Amino acid sequence: MMTVLIPAYEPDQRLLVLIANLKKAASGMSIVVVDDGSGEAYRDIFDQASEAGCIVLTHEVNLGKGRALKTGFSYLKESGVSDGIVCADSDGQHLPSDILRIAEAVNAHPNELVLGCRYFTGEVPLRSRFGNSATRLVYALTTGSRIQDTQTGLRGFSASMLDWLCQIPGERFEYEMNMLLAVQEDGYRMHEVPIHTVYLEKNKSSHFRPIADSLKVYAPIAKFCSSSALSAGLDLVLLLLLQLMTGSLLFSVAGARAGSSLFNYAMNRRFVFGRKRSPSILSSAAKYFALVVLILMFNYALMFLFHESRACFLNE
Repeated sequence: MMTVLIPAYEPDQRLLVLIANLKKAASGMSIVVVDDGSGEAYRDIFDQASEAGCIVLTHEVNLGKGRALKTGFSYLKESGVSDGIVCADSDGQHLPSDILRIAEAVNAHPNELVLGCRYFTGEVPLRSRFGNSATRLVYALTTGSRIQDTQTGLRGFSASMLDWLCQIPGERFEYEMNMLLAVQEDGYRMHEVPIHTVYLEKNKSSHFRPIADSLKVYAPIAKFCSSSALSAGLDLVLLLLLQLMTGSLLFSVAGARAGSSLFNYAMNRRFVFGRKRSPSILSSAAKYFALVVLILMFNYALMFLFHESRACFLNE
């Protein structure tokens, strides 16, 4: 039996319609709704959600989408849930059929971050189309990975990922971007599932603040870029110094990569993601440095070939 987690701030009847349709689609489904400080004016909506069989968790004041999601994740972890979890938005943009497809993908791809990706066909508000295109480009340039929809709120997880989800920093919309940045650093894979693109009333119900929340979303990307740039600079400096000191290409490449990768790993865990320790550190470190060794081997092979070909050219 899967669980659907719905963070909600000042929702309308579309939340109740979504709940009713989900119950019809899968009667054994568990639905957890987090009222993110909507206030008394919206109490009736949440009461009706509770009467429909949902578990309703309440923030006394608005704390942000990231905090609402982590409140739900913490509740599910403490409840001992063992099946998959799907996060969906409360504004009707995620169809029940797509939510069920994400749940199926979670079962088929355990311990992977499952993303419901829109392809932005049809009538899409300009700010949404532009915002996702810009974020997708920046994410690809920053991480070297391509994702079709970096801003999707329809995401699925295995229960074993709850500890990790609770530790990712971010209280508002930046939490979801931090998740995408942390997923590779912590050794998880991503699986994308195409979903319908639905915008109701030109997305007027969105609580996304274009300037304030955009700055928060791009802040972790900027920190991730700075960490990568500093690591690359350190790698080059160490390579030159070690080559001058030892004259050994292999030792210089290995030493430079070891120093810069340790620096990058520490920066990402402490500065970019703000986590000094976590239960997954051994697993993430092992996967991270295995990748470092693989890249090191290719890096050394290319430099060796370049060095030898250059030597042959000069000797001629």
